[in-house]
Amino acid sequence: MTLPVPRDAVAALPSYVPGARGGGGPQPIKLSSNENPYPPLASVREAIAGAAASVNRYPDMFSRALTEALAARYGLPEGAVVTGAGSVSVLGHALQAFTEPSDQVIYAWRSFEAYPILTRLTGAETVEVPLADGGRHDLAAMVGAMTERTKVVLLCSPNNPTGPAIREEEFEAFMQGVPPTVLVILDEAYVEFVRDPLAVDGRNALTRHSNLLVARTFSKAYGLAGLRVGFALGDPEVVSAIRPCVTPFSLSGIAQVAALASLEAEGELFERVDAIVAERERILTALRTQGWNPPEAQGNFFWLEARDEASALASHLGAAAPPILVRPFGGEGVRINAGSPEENDRLIAALEAYPHRF
Repeated sequence: MTLPVPRDAVAALPSYVPGARGGGGPQPIKLSSNENPYPPLASVREAIAGAAASVNRYPDMFSRALTEALAARYGLPEGAVVTGAGSVSVLGHALQAFTEPSDQVIYAWRSFEAYPILTRLTGAETVEVPLADGGRHDLAAMVGAMTERTKVVLLCSPNNPTGPAIREEEFEAFMQGVPPTVLVILDEAYVEFVRDPLAVDGRNALTRHSNLLVARTFSKAYGLAGLRVGFALGDPEVVSAIRPCVTPFSLSGIAQVAALASLEAEGELFERVDAIVAERERILTALRTQGWNPPEAQGNFFWLEARDEASALASHLGAAAPPILVRPFGGEGVRINAGSPEENDRLIAALEAYPHRF
């Protein structure tokens, strides 16, 4: 039987591997997907329940109320904001708007595993620049990797999965080496968890660089991962090119309402963020006392460079009671997100029992 043949680029796509969810048996401790361990606030749940009555209607295709609220939140004109179904979708739309098969897209590696998938879907060529020591972006090497075909550079700060944030001084030096015709996308999915006072702030950097696009999300700090709400901030001319690429009605009405309610409850939500950061630091202190050597962590997760033992370490944690699910990257390391205090206690104890340290 003869079937339609997909594009070569699609057949060659790497697989996106979601965090493990566990199977039968005891309820696992899920620290594999960088999720917020806390459910939505009562006020947000109430808004979601109210919005459920209108799911027979299409949502506002342009997310006008949310766009207005985000523009006000960040002190930008409405034309500088574009929303989408999660920041990964917004990133994909930006690549659709600015790249074609003759172009190159540069990003650090290891970094967010969606970058090569999103790039290759456009037909553009991926250029992966190895991370520097400590899991940090090698920004000088990224400038050196640029060619006349470079159209977009993706930066992840804090870097997923390794954890460090890009510092403002190195970011500004990097931008001096980037031609104004190259779009730089700063992916700040975890920016609310950053406590490094020297880290770059994408919103502030927009005032200095018109070729910068800043991507953010409601999935992590705001606890709306299941509703898929992302957005990008940038020069209105850049944003206007992205908006037509957004899938019509992709941001549901419930998601829009939940995001608006979350913005209104930011003070309460950010108290939770502070608690998650405190737990992250408590875990790292305990692990360093045990002899582990994790790199700097500025997200709601941390990295253990287990290399060839990545799968063995993940299996060890998965054999705990209850099982602890983490995200191994074969031959590289293991990413673990901070959970509730009780979950983190069990994680610390399970890691103490592992015979090797990284």
